[in-house]
Amino acid sequence: MAITLNSGFKMPIIGLGVWRMEGKDIKDLLLNAIKIGYRHFDCAADYQNEVEVGEALAEAFKTGLVKREDLFITTKLWNSDHGHVLEACKASLKKLQLDYLDLFLVHFPIATKHTGIGTTDSALDEDGVLDINTTISLETTWHAMEETVSMGLVRSIGISNYDIFLTRDCLAYSKIKPAVNQIETHPYFQRESLVKFCQKHGIAITAHTPLGGSVANTEWFGSVSCLDDPDLKGLADKYKKTVAQVVLRWGIQRNTIIIPKSSKKERVEENFKVFDFDLTNEDMELIKGKDRKYRTNNPAKFWGVDLYA
Repeated sequence: MAITLNSGFKMPIIGLGVWRMEGKDIKDLLLNAIKIGYRHFDCAADYQNEVEVGEALAEAFKTGLVKREDLFITTKLWNSDHGHVLEACKASLKKLQLDYLDLFLVHFPIATKHTGIGTTDSALDEDGVLDINTTISLETTWHAMEETVSMGLVRSIGISNYDIFLTRDCLAYSKIKPAVNQIETHPYFQRESLVKFCQKHGIAITAHTPLGGSVANTEWFGSVSCLDDPDLKGLADKYKKTVAQVVLRWGIQRNTIIIPKSSKKERVEENFKVFDFDLTNEDMELIKGKDRKYRTNNPAKFWGVDLYA
């Protein structure tokens, strides 16, 4: 299953996110994922594993497991590279060993002090607060993103972690409209207004953290996971699926792209098995009633400032 983007390219509706994947495990995980059926991989310069992802992709191509045109590869521009978009794009392509990206996203709508291409450090000031660069506008960044398309380095461009206000502005100043907005959304954080606004204006939604972060975000941010919700467990029993599979199926039936992350082979395989059942309208409504407006992934822990305030 795939969603046709406003750029005309098709984006598989399920992908594998590589955030927090350890370098030594990536090759086996990605090759196994391709064998399972994944054709969409979500990367970022900030994840600091593009080199290892590139090695895995190169092996997949060399051995004939897949062809380059079979895969959809996303990566993202880090905050400190807003003034160096072209160089950052080329650096990611080199690490990933690719001639082009299927999708290049602005990772966060914030420019910070430049720390060197590819370093993705979050520079903090003397007070331990993110060193924000107020001289680079998001419009300037976006026009540089458009240049990567014009040069043939990127097929589609998009945004990430943008709210309705910033998305509206991007639509106003863009020559090439954003194809995707990648946001945190899951049953406890549904963001129906933002999802509907983007879809109304031809911007596909990719749900990062589609399972609410599960154990990883509980450890990092002390968040509560929707996977422990009694009603969702009840639905899992009803459909003879795991809670995660029910939640991912809900995301698909919302017409959002989902990129669950896991470093466990059995979970990677389990997360892909979501095409053999449908949630009823009643069960979709049940999950809709679970919204707590609860964000589980908040980088304020690392940046000393809540950018969502």
